[in-house]
Amino acid sequence: MKPIDLKLLGLSAVITLAACSFGVSAEEQKPPIPKNMNQDQIEGRVGEAQGKAKEETGKILDDKGMEIEGNVQKNLGKTQKGLGDIKKDIKEDK
Repeated sequence: MKPIDLKLLGLSAVITLAACSFGVSAEEQKPPIPKNMNQDQIEGRVGEAQGKAKEETGKILDDKGMEIEGNVQKNLGKTQKGLGDIKKDIKEDK
């Protein structure tokens, strides 16, 4: 492997581990939900960000599997965020 490839591999590993550890620590601590957001909106945004990071890491490493997995996770996060938005709109109309 070329030295530049090893640097990119190391960088992507750090980014991936940081994203994973953020998810674990966020799960353990569970900060209070802001009054203007619901749990689905928050989890959707987190999933979308993690998916985007994984997708970009896959592009950097030229790993199509990781890129596709990140894209799927990103889109699931967008969907969950949209579901949360709909729930919020319904709740506010009552």
